[in-house]
Amino acid sequence: MLSMEMNTAVLRQLALHFVGSKNNLDALIVADKGIELDEDTRTVLESGLLARFRNIPELYAFTHTSSLQYNEVYNYCKEAFADPAQFVELSGKIARHLYEASTHPKVKGGELYVAFIEGLPIESRMHKAIGLFKTENRSYFLDARQQQREMELQLREGVELSKIDKGCLIINRNEEEGYDVLLFDNQNRGEEALYWKESFLGVDPQRNEFHHTAQFLTLTKQFITEQLESEHGVSRKDQVELLNKSIGYFKTKESFDIDEFQQEVFGEQDGVIDSFRNFGSRYTEQNDYDIAAQFDIAQDAVKKQARIFKSVLKLDKNFHVYIHGRTDLIEKGVDLDGRKYYKLYYQDEA
Repeated sequence: MLSMEMNTAVLRQLALHFVGSKNNLDALIVADKGIELDEDTRTVLESGLLARFRNIPELYAFTHTSSLQYNEVYNYCKEAFADPAQFVELSGKIARHLYEASTHPKVKGGELYVAFIEGLPIESRMHKAIGLFKTENRSYFLDARQQQREMELQLREGVELSKIDKGCLIINRNEEEGYDVLLFDNQNRGEEALYWKESFLGVDPQRNEFHHTAQFLTLTKQFITEQLESEHGVSRKDQVELLNKSIGYFKTKESFDIDEFQQEVFGEQDGVIDSFRNFGSRYTEQNDYDIAAQFDIAQDAVKKQARIFKSVLKLDKNFHVYIHGRTDLIEKGVDLDGRKYYKLYYQDEA
């Protein structure tokens, strides 16, 4: 995760374009000059737009299947960083590229804001950055104003800065590796959402501590919840215990060692380590991910992944039992009528 303060960043230039859905034959409107901002508007935009990136831990980088030099947005940003005088013209090329990528039938048209930012402090150095923001959903606002001794009310339509649909911050850092790129996407479900990250930007996660931690936890959860029951007949209660062991390992360690992890989590289960290794091989093949045998653990990734490591027994549609530990205090059985049950032992009722 980048250590980044936003309060010294300055919005130097802003270009605004409209990018419709090419699939729906919407319009593409490319501005030929930048937006003139008064000081109050500039201040609000500086804090409002950049605030969305304050707590984003995962870093991406531009990439291309053939060569980085063929990634359009990377090249337009590289030119803009080298010569800010070309910024508005290059922002128009970015808008045209986004239009060409907007071919999914569910992609919505909207405004594309392209911002040129200076004075972004990262690790004791000031950096330039280019922000791309796309709005797809608008809201109605009540604007109440005082006119002499009466109040006037108008209904206006606009976009809340905190609810901009898509955003990308390209930081002028690590140019040869595809820059440091931060993303957010409020509409990130479904195939239509991939056009922003893949078809338009062409970015992949950086292979750093955050990525290794998040990927390995995802791999582990899939193995425990999908593979163990079918291959080894592991009960849901025992799966819960293994999930707790897995996330517990990452929460209490500063660095990861794959042999140590396998022994601490699966060591007592016959044949499970071999099964885990085989599953890992298939996972890395399918997801283009190389498992690192050792890496520093990123607690930001652990915290994020812990949300999906919820230890829950879902019993029909009637009960959800949350288990935080001591699976030895749970008994599973079947009564004389064939009804399944769990018996829970406890000391105090909270």
